[in-house]
Amino acid sequence: MTADIKKLPTGFGRLWTAQTVSSFGDGVTHAALPLLALTLTRDPMALAVVTAAGTLPWLLFGVLGGALVDRWDRRRTMWIADAARAVLLAIPAAAAALDVLNVPLLAAVAFLLGLGGLFFDTAATAYLPDLLGRDPALLERANSRLRGTQTAASGFAGPPAGSALLALGRAVPLLADAVSFALSAALVRSLPAAPRPVPQARESLLRQARAGAAYVFRNRLLLGLALRPAVGNIAFIAVETVLALFAHDRLGIGTFGFGLLLTAEATGGLLGAGIASFLGRRLGTGTALTCTAAVEGLAVLGLAAAPNPYAAGLALAVCGAGMGATMVLAPSLRQAIVPTHLMGRVASTSRMLAMCAAPFGAFLGGWLAAAYDVRTPLYTAAGLLLAMTAVTATMTGNRRVEAALRAAATAAATTHDTTHDATHATHATHATHATANGSSPANQPV
Repeated sequence: MTADIKKLPTGFGRLWTAQTVSSFGDGVTHAALPLLALTLTRDPMALAVVTAAGTLPWLLFGVLGGALVDRWDRRRTMWIADAARAVLLAIPAAAAALDVLNVPLLAAVAFLLGLGGLFFDTAATAYLPDLLGRDPALLERANSRLRGTQTAASGFAGPPAGSALLALGRAVPLLADAVSFALSAALVRSLPAAPRPVPQARESLLRQARAGAAYVFRNRLLLGLALRPAVGNIAFIAVETVLALFAHDRLGIGTFGFGLLLTAEATGGLLGAGIASFLGRRLGTGTALTCTAAVEGLAVLGLAAAPNPYAAGLALAVCGAGMGATMVLAPSLRQAIVPTHLMGRVASTSRMLAMCAAPFGAFLGGWLAAAYDVRTPLYTAAGLLLAMTAVTATMTGNRRVEAALRAAATAAATTHDTTHDATHATHATHATHATANGSSPANQPV
């Protein structure tokens, strides 16, 4: 049976459902939290603090969190993180109901939600390869489904629901997200157990975190995969920073039209996630990644030059498709080639690089728009994306990808054989001891 027609295991359905429910709750909170903050203050800096607080855990603890995940049971880490977030959201919900909610409390909640997300997302990334037997084709199919439903739940369904629930009361959207986390925790806890990470030599947490980061920077393929979202975040956040202003001043559209632009991008993301596996099979994963990077850069260039809202919407949809496919292919490849005991640290290092790049993109976009023109950040972002495509093309090419997949398969087979031999030797030792004691293994007391 070939890999592309293998069925995904039953456990994946529960994980998929759990992440879909949780993503919907995230979308609810993503819309409701800033609106809640807006009911408390009109100070832009205070609002920015609430928004930034959610990203701080990745900047402060990203690699250390990955090292902890590589030490812990990943399924347990996931369900405890979601259960903790469900309990956490009850605090601002109660504060809102009692009319004692304030900005510092919202910022603290956003920070702790981000910390829980760090542990859940890293553990989920590390758990999925074990669940699917590290099969590259299954990983692409699984990530395609996860990415598609995540986009639909958090991008389409969640935000409108969050706004609507907020109209019913300030505590309602927070309680809805708490319920989503509780359901996710229950589903994750029912998943099959995965093998625990292989115990490593006793080292400090900081030393293990550095080893995980060094593994990324010394491997050209993994470094290429990490550079894509890092440089991409600088470019895309630069665009996002001025997109509303660009839409209003250059395209002449209002709030409703701006929402439609974002919807076009999300729709493209769904399409890209859906065709990612097809692209990987037809072009090879490395070539497909190069093509999606080029598509993103050209689409942003088209957005910068767009003469009307329709052309801008089409450009954003194409860009979203490239991003959606990339966000299926790249994580699937990483999950297939990284050793199990390093998976958490490698995933968190890549995510941290992307998160650290985001503030630079915001500053770049704002400065270029103020110093030159509102289209300038878009042209600059397109240039960055196309330059990144040229730089990473050889780092993530088909030949390098295929070599890494072969090496991972060989290492997995060797590990399996070693484990089998060790188990066989243990059984033989038990049999020898039993014979020496004058009885056969079958007659040993239980």
